[in-house]
Amino acid sequence: MSLMVIGTGFGRTGTDSMREALTMLGFGPCHHMSEVMAHAKQKRLWRALAKGEAPGWDRLFAGYKSCVDWPSAHYWRELIEVYPQARVILTWRSPESWWESFEKTILPAIAGSTDQESLGISLVSNQVFGGRPQDRAHAIAVYRDNVEAVLNTVPAERLLVHKLGDGWAPLCAHLGVPAPDEPYPSRNSTREFRTALSLQ
Repeated sequence: MSLMVIGTGFGRTGTDSMREALTMLGFGPCHHMSEVMAHAKQKRLWRALAKGEAPGWDRLFAGYKSCVDWPSAHYWRELIEVYPQARVILTWRSPESWWESFEKTILPAIAGSTDQESLGISLVSNQVFGGRPQDRAHAIAVYRDNVEAVLNTVPAERLLVHKLGDGWAPLCAHLGVPAPDEPYPSRNSTREFRTALSLQ
């Protein structure tokens, strides 16, 4: 199975809602950090990749039709080359609102981790944010840089920027599928987010 959709947005940009939406539209299973949390094999494979092991993308995504959120979003540059037919989605919210959510959810999980090999530390903290996830100005700059890199790299006809609240219409048009009768999913509010990245 080859990836059909690649997400490039950071965690806390509506990725869990997008995961559920893609599954409802027939692009599931969708890879997300929750998959790493749930499966020991996924944890082992992604930890090895974060430590520098050569990627075996087909093995990492075996059984998945799409991917959003970290850890995969960190590797979007490679993935869009490996899977050239896949559509690309940048989940987006304003940098300031992203930081407010990140600071209340993922950042405490990272700070509470004692496992230096966890993806929260080895990937998100050290690789994405250069060891400075708690530095607001730096983290927001990294967020902005990722958005700009996606916009400047992915051809416009292949990319959808999906903002919080956009719902089904732009997503379904981008993927060429009809919109469901059900409401667009709303998942993983700040209150609900208590599954620590420190476990990964």
